Parts: sequence; structure tokens; C-alpha cells
Amino acid sequence: MTTSKQDYYDLLGVQRAASDEDIKKAFRKLAMEYHPDRNKRDGAAEKFKEINEAYQVLSDPQKRSAYDRYGHAGVSGNGGARGFEGFDNFAGFGDIFDAFFGGGTRTRPNAPRRGADLKYALTVDLEETAFGVEREISLERIEVCGDCNGSRSTPGSSPSLCANCNGSGEVRRAHESVFGQFVQVVPCNVCRGEGQTITNPCDTCRGSGRERRSRTMEVAIPAGIEDGLQIRLRGEGEAGHNGGSPGDLYVLIRVRQHAVFRREGNDILYTLQINMAQAALGAKVTVPTITDEIAELDIPAGTQTGAVFHLKNKGIPYIRSSRKGDQLVTVDVQTPKKLTEDQRLLFEELARSFGDDADGIGINDRGFFDKLKDAISGE
Repeated sequence: MTTSKQDYYDLLGVQRAASDEDIKKAFRKLAMEYHPDRNKRDGAAEKFKEINEAYQVLSDPQKRSAYDRYGHAGVSGNGGARGFEGFDNFAGFGDIFDAFFGGGTRTRPNAPRRGADLKYALTVDLEETAFGVEREISLERIEVCGDCNGSRSTPGSSPSLCANCNGSGEVRRAHESVFGQFVQVVPCNVCRGEGQTITNPCDTCRGSGRERRSRTMEVAIPAGIEDGLQIRLRGEGEAGHNGGSPGDLYVLIRVRQHAVFRREGNDILYTLQINMAQAALGAKVTVPTITDEIAELDIPAGTQTGAVFHLKNKGIPYIRSSRKGDQLVTVDVQTPKKLTEDQRLLFEELARSFGDDADGIGINDRGFFDKLKDAISGE
């Protein structure tokens, strides 16, 4: 008996009046700390044997009663001396957790597994994000074999039951350790855990049940889609394994840069260049939009560079909504680089009329601006 002098209650760190549940919780905690599959320090294995011995005694009502009355002498011929009773069929740390801690289930190799997800990058024009569009894409993916329908056997033949594991997909291996005999359940090495063997593999997929094929499909791109968003096509990924569901296809949207327009949220940004006469006198101009419509815009007299005008509902739609953004028109007043002789004389006259007034000229100079406008426009 390994703990002939140490009190079992002290080993588990519980009081003598502890409940069965308290004892079990204490054992779980200590077993996790000292089990040799996790703890490689010197003395951990011996400590684990002592903890196990204490638990076997205190978790059994008869043994615990005898221990409380007579101490180690009351259990010397029973639970204490047997040490690892009840551990004969455990395969190590994972199996001990299954028994004592409600461990998880073992995944069988032949269990259905979901297919892999796929990604595809698709570039669209900015105009297409305003209307929505259907685009055709082509890709290669793993699909269920068309000849054997995923059975992996030549059409007309069937898999055979694995003789090594009798179709269970598992075999047991026993081995000795310092803790006694352990039995480990492992996947069958003949059928690789599938429980059956393919005697006549399909020629098309070479017994894999899946084949690589090229596919073409339509992708509906909704109006309002933004650069960097993904469209998820359920079930359009690769085929699953062993009858598992297929994965999904994620289409990553990239929006091509436009030569004229820029997008900011659901608004469209456009820069309108006007001449100095239009800015000073005001003008009615036409502005292109992302929808290929022509919008009219009134430029008020005295407009400065950087002024922004809103064209309501001329932007990008919100996804799955009837709302739209606006088109923001930013004015850029252009200074002429070349002047005719008449234009130069007019500008000299304009400069004299300004004097020291940096903000412009008075109302009495409107006639001059009419002449300036005519000169710049060539009339």
C-alpha cells in the first residue's frame, strides 16, 4: 500500500465530513494536475497512484466506513492494496477523463465530414454596384464522383466488410505500463477506421469517391455591394467526405476604380470644373451621374472652389433597401492658362476695378462681368 502513513482525506484535501460530490471534485482536480500523461515531473506518477488509492477508498461507502473506524488497517486487504482497480481498461489520460470527467466523444475516421469552403475573387465596375448585376464565374472544385456516386467502388460492385475489425472501424491494443495494463482503442489500420475495404475501386476517382471538375455558375451581385464584401453561396464549395455536406463558396467582391467618380459610403463624389466667369456670374450646367443620367445643376453667382452641391438620390442604393445615397458635386474653379489679347485686356480692367477689394466688385460692375463672360466664352 503506497499511502500507509498519509491520511486519505489529507491527500485529497477534503474534510472527513465531505460529501461524495466534494470528494469526486477534489479527485478530478488532483488527477488533472498529477496524471503522468500531463505531468512529467519526478514523483508525479507516484503521487497520482496515491491520489487514486485514496479516491477508491473514500468513494466506496463500505471502504470509507472501514477506513473511518480502523484507518489503513481497515482497508489494507481491500481497496488500498489494489491501487489501480477500475483502471484496467483505460488507454491513458484521455480515457481516464472520459470515465471520471465526462470527456468528449471520439471522432471516428469514417464519420461524415463537411467539405472545404472555397473563395473566389470577382472584380466589378463601380456602375455595376449601382444597379446590381449577374456575372458568370468559372472555377475548379472537388465534387462527388459522377460514376460511382461517391461509393468509391466500380459501378455494380460493393465494398467488403473489413475482416480485421469486423466492420467496427476500431481495434483494441493492450499494453503494460507502470500503472498496470491499459487497453487502447485505435482506428483499424487495415480499413483506416472505415469498417469496410474497397475491393474494386472506381476507375474515375481511383477509389476516393470524389473528383476534380470545372464548373461555371451565375453569381447575383446585389445593388449596393461594396469593395471587400463577400457573397456566400451555400453548398457550392467542395464535396464532403463520407456523405458529409458540401462546403460553401465565398465570392470576394473587388470594385474597379472609376475614371470620374469615387464612392464614399453610399454617396458618389464628382468634381465639376467650371471657369471663372461661371463661378462669378453663376451658371446652369449639366453633370453626369453614376446611372448614366444627365442632371442639371444651378451654380449660384460667387461660387468658390471647394463648394459642394448635393444631387439627391443619385448615389448608390443601400443593400436590400429602397434608399439611395446622394451624388456630391465639388466645384473646382479653373484659372485660364492662356488668354487672347481681348481677354487679357478685360482681366486687366477687372484687376483695376477690384482695387484693394479682395472679395470682389460691387453691383455697378455687372456690365463688365457680362463682357468678361462673353469674351471668355468666345462670343
